[in-house]
Amino acid sequence: MTPIDDRPERFIGHLYPQIIPDPDDVEPGALAPWSSLPASARSGFTLRVVQESLLREHRLLATHPFPDDPQELSVVADAMPVPTTSRSAVLVALFEEEGETSIVLTRRALSMRTHGGEIALPGGRSEDQETPVETALREAQEEIGLDPSTITPLAWLSPIVSFAAGSSIWPVVGLLSGRPEFTIDRAEVDRAFTVTLADLVADDAFVEERWRRALLRPGADADGYFPIHFYKVPGDIVWGATARVVSELLSIVTGVSWAAERGPR
Repeated sequence: MTPIDDRPERFIGHLYPQIIPDPDDVEPGALAPWSSLPASARSGFTLRVVQESLLREHRLLATHPFPDDPQELSVVADAMPVPTTSRSAVLVALFEEEGETSIVLTRRALSMRTHGGEIALPGGRSEDQETPVETALREAQEEIGLDPSTITPLAWLSPIVSFAAGSSIWPVVGLLSGRPEFTIDRAEVDRAFTVTLADLVADDAFVEERWRRALLRPGADADGYFPIHFYKVPGDIVWGATARVVSELLSIVTGVSWAAERGPR
């Protein structure tokens, strides 16, 4: 067990309502993948820049469909591999304002049975025969009132496997025609808000911790540790699966190595 005095000082001075786990073993993690970039390379992320970046990475839905079932993605799993029995999809909804692209995030209702109060991307479980795009658009409309006719599905990000729950999460990147107006389903969502990509790659926004659990996790390093990403956003913290999706998007847009490809640390 990591001694209290040796644990990272977490999010000093940053207020957030959710409860974040405090694992038995935790160490400070790596710097943000884009930490070496100058300030001039951490802003000006227009939708054109985002689209060109996703094109370079062969992520556009029009030319490169989603990968096959992500059984091989054990590096981003959260338990020992078992067959996935359900699919979910989330919408990475982006829009441009004053030359900067923003992403839509939600805070799950505190009354939710799982992950209550956590920051998430709009999304949920797929219905029978539903594609990830169809699921992401339907759930975004149900949860926060985004009209599918105002969304252009553009690209995909790496599916994430939650082997503990026997499910997989498929992120769909969609472009909005402008700043959205939200109609929130209070049974599922407490808050919907936006944050710019530039703010997410700013100094001090990103925090990485290295966790170790009693049950060895796939993708852990030789000492059993695996990275957990956090982002400090106004009034909250983004972490977990949502942070992993955000990290991949930001790595693609900034042109740096995606953290999941850097190997165990």
